[in-house]
Amino acid sequence: MKIKIKETAKNKKGYSLYKLAKVLNIPEQTIYSWAKGRTQPNYYNLDRICDSLDCKIEDILEAEPVQNKLF
Repeated sequence: MKIKIKETAKNKKGYSLYKLAKVLNIPEQTIYSWAKGRTQPNYYNLDRICDSLDCKIEDILEAEPVQNKLF
């Protein structure tokens, strides 16, 4: 799963990752790690992100093509 936190935050609310971290009251490093794909947010944090950005989970998550997973 690819996470589009940075794009969604910018498009929906005009937030930077720094601003989103402050709104969610979580460490900036956590948001940047999610945005770069190093780690993924749990369902609770996905729900919090969606609530703060007024979006759906589908707006944040993007399925990767199957070919990328096979190689």
